[in-house]
Amino acid sequence: MMKLAKSIGIIGTGSYLPEKVLTNFDLEKMVDTSNEWIIKRTGISERRILDEKLPTYSMGIEAAKRALENAELQAEDVDLIVYASVTDDFYTPSNACIIQGAIGACKAIAFDVNAACTGFIYALVVAQQFLLGGNYKNALVIGCEALSKITDWKDRNTCVLFGDGAGAAVLGEVDEGYGMLNSFLGSDGSSAMVLNAPNLYVSEEEREKRKNGKLDSLWMDGAEVFKFAVKTMSSATVKVLEELNMTVDDIQHIFPHQANTRIIDGAIKKLGITDDKLYYIIQKYGNISSASIPVALDEANKEGRLKKGDNMVLVGFGGGLTWGSIVLKWV
Repeated sequence: MMKLAKSIGIIGTGSYLPEKVLTNFDLEKMVDTSNEWIIKRTGISERRILDEKLPTYSMGIEAAKRALENAELQAEDVDLIVYASVTDDFYTPSNACIIQGAIGACKAIAFDVNAACTGFIYALVVAQQFLLGGNYKNALVIGCEALSKITDWKDRNTCVLFGDGAGAAVLGEVDEGYGMLNSFLGSDGSSAMVLNAPNLYVSEEEREKRKNGKLDSLWMDGAEVFKFAVKTMSSATVKVLEELNMTVDDIQHIFPHQANTRIIDGAIKKLGITDDKLYYIIQKYGNISSASIPVALDEANKEGRLKKGDNMVLVGFGGGLTWGSIVLKWV
C-alpha cells in the first residue's frame, strides 16, 4: 500500500426520510402479495415514499444541511459536492448543482455520479481523491433516491423492495491513521442489463420485460442479482481488508448496501461472521439504493454506536454492474 500524503475521513453525517410510510399491509391492497411473503423473502416491513409533488433533490438538501450541522461547518466551507443517484430530476442541471445553490455552498464545484446502489461508495472515493490532491479541503457526499418514481407498482416482484430517502457525509482531513484507510471498486458492464431502468432508449427486449407498459420502470433479474450480490459483498469485503493485512475480526462494524436480508445473510455466512457487526435499516426503509449506506451510517452515528478508533467496512453492490468497499477508522 502506498502511504497517503494525508488522511481523509468522515467528519459529519446526516440523513432525511420522507414522512409517508408504505407498509406491507398497504401493498397487500395494491398488488397480489402478503406481509408474510414480503418479510420472508426480503426482511422489509415498511418503506418511506416521497410526496410525488416534490423533487428527489429536496431530500438531498435536507440531508446535506444536517450533515454540515453535524460536522459543525457552514455551507461556505464546502469545496466539493458529489451527488450519487439513479433518480435525478433533470438531464441537466445536475442535482449536485441544484443542491449547491439551495444550501449556499458558493465556493463548491458540484457534479453527479451514477453507480446505482454502489453510488455512495464511488462518490466517497472520488471525493477523497480530490481532497488528497490538496486543492480542496471539505467535501459533501450525498446519496439520494426516489425509487418510488421508477417503480412499477403493479409488479409484485419489485414493488415490495424499494423506498425513498437521502443520506450525506462531510469529508475532511483527519488525524493520521484515521479516516479512509483503503478502497476497492469494480464494475462489469457485460452483465449491465440484469438490472436496469431505461431513459431515452428502450430496446424491444426491454419493452417485452415490462408487461404493464411502464417503460421507464426499474427491472431486474432477481436470481442473477442475488448470486452477484452475495458473492460480491463477501469478496469485496475480504479484498479491501487483505490489502491492509486485516481480517473481519479486526472490524467492529460493517455497513452494507441493504437490498434484501437474504443477500446479507448469504454474505455473512461466506464471511464467517455473526450479524452483530452489521447495522440494519432495511426492515423500516427497504432498498434505498445509493442512500442505504449513508442513512445507516448516520443513524448509527446519532445513536452513539460509533466510537473513535472503531474500524468499519462500507460495502456496496448494484446496477452497472458495480461494487465497492471502503475500510474506515472512525474519528
